Amino acid sequence: MKQLSIHLKERKTIYRVATLLAMATAVQAGTTGTMPWESPLHLIAASLTGPVAFSVSIIGIFATGATLLWGGEMNEFARRAALMGLVVAVIVFATNIMSSAFGITGAVI
Repeated sequence: MKQLSIHLKERKTIYRVATLLAMATAVQAGTTGTMPWESPLHLIAASLTGPVAFSVSIIGIFATGATLLWGGEMNEFARRAALMGLVVAVIVFATNIMSSAFGITGAVI
């Protein structure tokens, strides 16, 4: 009976060590890398906050303002499309202003 008791203690010890090793690998796996979709998202955020996007957004704001001001007779679809372009240009412009004024990086949208 005493041998059976020692055998059970050894088995419990082996199970505990195996559990600790499995938990250590799970913890290490959770902290060692980035997700595969983070790199493309960082590239998109960098594209939206670059100098080309800033210039295009300023041109878009002026072009949309001129279209709405001197556009003449526009149907509702063209007016809404112009307003949507204005909103996108303002969002990109605001993202660039926020990143340069307050040091906020990435997509602020």
